[in-house]
Amino acid sequence: MTTKRNQIIAQIEEQKKNPNLKLKLKERTEYFTNLLFYTLFDTDTEVEKNIDLLEKTFEELIDLACWETEKPCYKLWESYLEALPEILEKLNRDAEAFMKSDPAANSIEEVYLAYPGFYAIAIYRLSHELLKFGLPLVPRLMTEYSHRLTGTDINPAAEIGDSFFIDHATGIVIGETAIIKNNVKIYQGVTLGGLYVDRKLRNVKRHPTVEDNVTIYANATILGGSTVIGANSTIGGNTWITSSVPENSIISNTAEIKIKKVV
Repeated sequence: MTTKRNQIIAQIEEQKKNPNLKLKLKERTEYFTNLLFYTLFDTDTEVEKNIDLLEKTFEELIDLACWETEKPCYKLWESYLEALPEILEKLNRDAEAFMKSDPAANSIEEVYLAYPGFYAIAIYRLSHELLKFGLPLVPRLMTEYSHRLTGTDINPAAEIGDSFFIDHATGIVIGETAIIKNNVKIYQGVTLGGLYVDRKLRNVKRHPTVEDNVTIYANATILGGSTVIGANSTIGGNTWITSSVPENSIISNTAEIKIKKVV
């Protein structure tokens, strides 16, 4: 039995070819994400105390994630810290957009505490700023943590403007090269995706651009890097779009629905 056990251990160790796969990085990133959210929004959290804790946790993430030692990973914290007030300002504008857009929102506190769409946007904005510094794995782990909690999948590399509103959140997908401008509203089940998946498309714009003041209703699918949804347009539910839409347009699904009364 001991010999067989030793053989199994040796086989597992032989197959563990990736020396940088440390699951602790995922766990500590989730802890760091929660710390960030509390620091920015929780009234009872002491900002100064949490900033120190965030810095310590960030250093731990750097040890786990910055595998190329020549890269200046340790210089990132101060730059990231300086960006936090501006990120918070943007998020407060997002929360105001929720209040203006959703008649079911009873208070601004409810938006911050209970809306998965707002949480998804918050973690996107916090991870997007980190991604700018060339540290890709931690931002992706942050947004995947949010994805698991909210059902909203936003790649941290997407570019999203001010006053963004996501209603209900579940099933939304926003791809890596998507561009969303200001005052955009998106409902559940919307996909901003690529026309097809191919490794050759890496570093190529393959997801749509959504201009200012666009509303996209539930389960609409918009695909392609050259697809642009013009400003002030409304995209109806269950639509399938693979080419650009002019500004001030209304796009609807024209499937006929028949209602018959049974006597």
